[in-house]
Amino acid sequence: MCENSGNLFGKDVLQTEQTENTDGNFDQVEISECRDTNTVYNTRLYRRRWLILLLFSSYSLCNAFQWIQYGIINNIFMKFYNVSSFAIDWLSMIYMLTYIPFIFPVTWLLERKGLRVIALFAASINCVGTWIKVASVQPNLFWVTMLGQFACSFAQVFILGMPSQVASVWFGSDEVSTACAIGVFGNQLGIAIGFLIPPILVPNVDDMNELAEHISIMFYITAAVASLIFLLVVFVFQEKPEIPPSMAQVVLGDMPATQYSYLASVVRLFRNKPFILLLISYGLNVGCFYAVSTLLNRMIIEHYPGEEVNAGRIGLTLVIAGVVGSLLCGIWLDKTKTYKQTTLSVYLLSFVGMVIYAFTLNLGQLWVVFLTSGALGFFMTGYLPLGFEFAVELTYPESEGTSSGLLNCSAQMFGIAFTIIQGKIIDHFSTLAGNIFLCVFLFIGSIMTALIQSDLRRQKANSQPQTKVIADLPVHPQDGNSLKEMRM
Repeated sequence: MCENSGNLFGKDVLQTEQTENTDGNFDQVEISECRDTNTVYNTRLYRRRWLILLLFSSYSLCNAFQWIQYGIINNIFMKFYNVSSFAIDWLSMIYMLTYIPFIFPVTWLLERKGLRVIALFAASINCVGTWIKVASVQPNLFWVTMLGQFACSFAQVFILGMPSQVASVWFGSDEVSTACAIGVFGNQLGIAIGFLIPPILVPNVDDMNELAEHISIMFYITAAVASLIFLLVVFVFQEKPEIPPSMAQVVLGDMPATQYSYLASVVRLFRNKPFILLLISYGLNVGCFYAVSTLLNRMIIEHYPGEEVNAGRIGLTLVIAGVVGSLLCGIWLDKTKTYKQTTLSVYLLSFVGMVIYAFTLNLGQLWVVFLTSGALGFFMTGYLPLGFEFAVELTYPESEGTSSGLLNCSAQMFGIAFTIIQGKIIDHFSTLAGNIFLCVFLFIGSIMTALIQSDLRRQKANSQPQTKVIADLPVHPQDGNSLKEMRM
């Protein structure tokens, strides 16, 4: 620490320079210097960060595409495999179910081995799953396609909670929310393509041999893309930058590894009341999105028979609008840092959008459904990066992967429950009753979001001098000592 000056921490200077790296490119470098002790803290932004983010978004896209590729042509796969609608629903819900038991060992592995190992697991398992599905294109091999989908769902555990982790490890404090939104964008774009492409590649034909050929083409294309992405991850994906991108990462890098306990971190998160409120409200919102996405084909076909292709386009509209919402919200957060206000506003508008969608679905006008789905998607899907980033703020200096993993675990549990219950309500009552069911829980989630106390810990770390951050922030004590006590 800087202790030989007029104040406790000495004189901190923050300056920005451009340095030429080994490949001749210029990177932005921020230097925080504690002059009295000649201690220099460097933060550096590498151009490679955009390539890492692109790679992550690519394998996230490929995996997310497969989540919805069965559900959006539910009736076609029911006919091909001669199974019930509920069985096809499980090809989507398996993504949610698999996440719940495996997220804790995966986040533990993230803390022990880092981003590159997690990326390799994600890309390789996803690739294996796609090739298993290539071998499942026979009416009596439903169990094989379920096995392939299980492999892809397992790969998703290594993907879904990573956007905030990739953003924090590679991006500066003024762009971290935008980077997280772009990371979520890859997943959303994959879902969008999953809504659009399967109805085009797999038309509703009666000849089983022709139908098998169409399904096979879709599976082969997916496997080829997954294989290419896996090779790129092997040769290109890097663990972390040599120099941290932000002061918050400098502080985390200075924490002794022996002082970190994954189990203790999870316990602290469950004792964090604002995070618990966000955990439940996030699960309610995203669980509703999962239910709507999984059951979209059934809802559209009930009111608009024979419109499988338009059902896919409506799903595409929902997600593309959400992509725009995510990016705009990420940019807005980087500019304003108004985490709670933005999260609450988007949540309330998600509730309003769901109410409008529910009461206009049966009007008999497809253009109205496109319009309301776009509005619903803009806010409901746009909420995803807001939840990730707000959680990181509320829980810093806990691992971003752990907090994001818990958020997604909550979303998967609510997603399974909402999909099953709404499906039963649709079967026994109506689509309107099923959508009203979701509206009730979105309203409850809005109230819970309003009750969250906003404590932006990461912003405080980035805005204060480095030495003050180190002195003030408690870390993960095994023996009751703070970081300040350990360094004095």
